[in-house]
Amino acid sequence: MKQLTIKGLQDYLALKYKQGITSNDLFMKLVEEIGEVAEALNQQEGRKSNTGNSSLEKELADVIHYTLAIASINQIDLSKVIVDKDKVAAVKYKQSPNLAEFLEREGFNL
Repeated sequence: MKQLTIKGLQDYLALKYKQGITSNDLFMKLVEEIGEVAEALNQQEGRKSNTGNSSLEKELADVIHYTLAIASINQIDLSKVIVDKDKVAAVKYKQSPNLAEFLEREGFNL
C-alpha cells in the first residue's frame, strides 16, 4: 500500500469539498476540532476527568483534515509552502538540516 502524502490528501479533499462549502465553514470546523484537541490533552494530563469521548490521535487527524481542506479549496500547495517556510525558519533559527535537505537525504521527491 502506498503511503498517504499531503498532496494525496489535498487532492482527495479538493474533490470532496469541491462544491457548496466555504473556507469559513471549514474554519469553524477546524476551531471546533482544536477545542477537542485541548479537551483530549486536558484529559491526558489529568486536568479534566476522562469522559472517553476524546481521543488525541483522532482529534489531531481532524485538525489536519480541516487544515488541508481549507488549503485545498483555496488551491494552496501546502507541501511546497511547508518546505519553503521551513527554509526561512532554518536560516532564522540557525537549524540544520532544513526540511528540504532532510527530505532529499531521505530520498523523498520534492
